[in-house]
Amino acid sequence: MAEAHQAVGFEFTVRPDGADIKLSQEVIKNIYLSGVTAWRKRAIQFKNGVLAGVYPASPSSWLIVVIAMMSTLYVHVDLSLGMIDIIKENLPSRGYMSVQTQMVLSAILFATGIWLFFIYLLRYSLKALLSYHAWIFESHGKMSSSTKLWLSLIKMFSGRRPLLYSFQASLPRLPVPSVDDTIDRYLESVRALLDNKQYRQMETLANDFRNTSAPQLQRYLMLKSWWATNYVSDWWEEYIYLRGRSPIMVNSNFYVMDLLYVTPTRRQAARAGNTVHAMLQYRRKLERGEHAPLRALGIVPMCSSQMERMFNTTRIPGIETDIVQHLTDRKHLVVYHKGRFFQVWLYTGGRHLLPSELEMQFQRILTDTTEPQPGELKLAALTAGNRVPWARARLRYFSQGVNKASLQAVESSAFFLTLDDEAQGYDPEQTGSLDSYAKSLLHGKCYDRWFDKSFNLISYPNGKMGINTEHSWADAPIIGHMWEYVLATDCFHLGYTEEGHCKGDVNKGLPYPTRLQWQIPKECRETIESSYVLAKQIADDVDFHGCLFSEFGKGLIKTCKTSPDAFIQLALQLAQFRDQGGFCLTYESSMTRMFREGRTETVRSCTSEAVAFVRAMEEEDKSNITRLELFRKAADKHQNMYRLAMTGSGIDRHLFCLYIMSKYLGMDSPFLKQVLSEPWKLSTSQTPQQQLNLVDINKFPRYVGAGGGFGPVADDGYGVSYIIVGENLITFHISSKFSSPETDSFRFGQNIRKAMLDIQKLFKPINHKTELQVKNGVMQNVKKDV
Repeated sequence: MAEAHQAVGFEFTVRPDGADIKLSQEVIKNIYLSGVTAWRKRAIQFKNGVLAGVYPASPSSWLIVVIAMMSTLYVHVDLSLGMIDIIKENLPSRGYMSVQTQMVLSAILFATGIWLFFIYLLRYSLKALLSYHAWIFESHGKMSSSTKLWLSLIKMFSGRRPLLYSFQASLPRLPVPSVDDTIDRYLESVRALLDNKQYRQMETLANDFRNTSAPQLQRYLMLKSWWATNYVSDWWEEYIYLRGRSPIMVNSNFYVMDLLYVTPTRRQAARAGNTVHAMLQYRRKLERGEHAPLRALGIVPMCSSQMERMFNTTRIPGIETDIVQHLTDRKHLVVYHKGRFFQVWLYTGGRHLLPSELEMQFQRILTDTTEPQPGELKLAALTAGNRVPWARARLRYFSQGVNKASLQAVESSAFFLTLDDEAQGYDPEQTGSLDSYAKSLLHGKCYDRWFDKSFNLISYPNGKMGINTEHSWADAPIIGHMWEYVLATDCFHLGYTEEGHCKGDVNKGLPYPTRLQWQIPKECRETIESSYVLAKQIADDVDFHGCLFSEFGKGLIKTCKTSPDAFIQLALQLAQFRDQGGFCLTYESSMTRMFREGRTETVRSCTSEAVAFVRAMEEEDKSNITRLELFRKAADKHQNMYRLAMTGSGIDRHLFCLYIMSKYLGMDSPFLKQVLSEPWKLSTSQTPQQQLNLVDINKFPRYVGAGGGFGPVADDGYGVSYIIVGENLITFHISSKFSSPETDSFRFGQNIRKAMLDIQKLFKPINHKTELQVKNGVMQNVKKDV
């Protein structure tokens, strides 16, 4: 705790002649440096806030406008058309200023008004330009003249060196699709999954909804879209995540893996020291808004709002709904090791702890031999079980005394670090190593991760790392952005000594990490145990398989003149049909971050075109030419649906919001109820790679990440996360449930591999020569697909 720092250098004694207070010069120095750092940080945040607030203009442009306006006064040219005189006549306290002062002040105020007007003009012009999305629908490699002109205008209005949040005010709002378009697209999406009778029934429900309650619900939703920044995101966070009362472990949280082939050091404390230090560097730039905003095509900005709650954030349990608590400037970390909770301070003398200092602190924890306090070992299982028992236990047992202080330390920490005691990681010589690694990151022992934290950093004894992320505050690309920065900084900037330790001197005068104290009564321990038993059942039921597909990758797929994502999605449909003997409703996640506060939209990948292609692949009398033609139709259809989802014309978020609105109004809609109850038996997601391009994977091909994954969504379905790594590798993270007799993750992985190879064979006459070039590494730097 903070008192431990003061006790090191502060002495207080009472003598007969009065009190004697001695202050250590080292403590005074640290206090001074901390204050200087805090004020410097505030000044930088204020400066960057001003820069982002007036973007795409700059503060210096204000001075130029003022000087230009003042110069006109001396040549007796009134460009204000009398406005300066009107301002002068209405100035307060005119009697206390000279005529010249009044004129100068009036000119400055008028110039400031003109400057602000041009800022808003530029900003709304940029917003209008960013509302243009026809470029997404153009064929790959072909750009129309209008799009070229549009890109030039975007560059011109975007200004130079934007900060992370510079574009926020210029991003357009997510549009509300028309009810007719949404219903028509929905009916089209389920046509291949229903027989004629079922489809007619669904069509009747849809048309009844279209002609009765839909117009009223749409009007209210339009009103919300005008008032709220984003008509979806707040309801999505609340009703999909925070109001769920079931465990978030496996069901909601997701994971991200370390580098696949490289382990920079085998020393656990050293790797954790470098990683935590890199995260602190990232957080400092994040708090100052100094990261460059992500931009599609390198030009079109993406919303950065989700990044605000990456650090110092915890999901707080409630009886009916949880809340996301975000704090600022947290200076400590909570570390879990073998059932003990430790608090580690991240600053000394107004600066971050160096990697070598962090390594020393973590090594002190690793060598600590004290035993867990009663109830402490499995305490974090409360965050892995049902939300209501955890909320009640929190109110009853953690609202006062040492339990309250310790829980506040956990929930207010920058993030949560687990120093695991079992080695994990991908080992090509060990079958199932990737599966075990994924399960460890996804749920661990069910009591050694604080699943409510925005993210848990997990460190293994063999030097491997990983992350478990709570989902309500952000989506996978956000944590992936940070993780790419951290891995690149760890490996290519911080580095290690020849012995594997962090570089730099060690300050052995740092106070030891502080053990958090708990007084957990028997009744609370029973709640902890019941949460653990439930979480253990969920964890043991996760059937996971990691599949590294290295036969070919993005480079070869692009020579087929098709989208890698569409190629993989059609392979998944073929694998699903071979695995289950039929088709199912398929969920693919698409981002909507080109709009302000945008998160995700659903792409319904099981289309009629995809079904026709899969059936042709399974019918022996169909020629490869026919199959290839059907593949291209299905791929084009998928790409068009993906683009519609990205540009705000998706199906599911609109229907979701109409359903929430119907609940608010007390209106019953059989159509919406049916739509929202349909199970997603195949849930898929692509994890983006190389968002920052900090590592040239052509030059360093082994420094690639394995991506991440999530738990199964349906009891009898599959969850599939796939990552296109460079040009020649695709990783699949496949999850299902052991309790389902219909699913088997390893079997599904084999079906995916076979489906990928079977589809690739359709193109062999076209690209056999190119295939050899790709495998020999000749084709590099293939232009990224939009």
